[in-house]
Amino acid sequence: MIQIIIINGPNLNLLGKRQPEIYGTKSFDAYFIELEAMFPEYNFHYYQSNHEGDIIDKLHGVGFRYEGIILNAGGFTHTSIAIMDALKSITTPVVEVHMSNIYARESFRHINYIKESAIHSIVGKGLDGYTEAVQFLKENVIKTKV
Repeated sequence: MIQIIIINGPNLNLLGKRQPEIYGTKSFDAYFIELEAMFPEYNFHYYQSNHEGDIIDKLHGVGFRYEGIILNAGGFTHTSIAIMDALKSITTPVVEVHMSNIYARESFRHINYIKESAIHSIVGKGLDGYTEAVQFLKENVIKTKV
């Protein structure tokens, strides 16, 4: 079965509680169940960490054997050259997702170390951005592997 992992970075464990005016009121766990129902042909995995090194370790662990990675690096997007280097080191295609439009927020959020290492970037679409990322993988990456 086709393996796709969603990796969320710092503070995204608080979705549904954290700044609902920006991130909404639905938890990621509730959304993940819906996503699995939308795409039953895929085996989804989910990983969240507030620790940069743990995210890098997870990328190394899945980055040569899964068909797709959806990454929301959260605040590490704007600071982590180490995650950028990890993405450049793996072969699994990565789609970057940000629930808010990072380019319409504070200027420090306009720095994006992840974008160049991803095959596609989705910003400002809330949880629907993850659905769009799966659809992008389905139409542009996975169909060529089947």
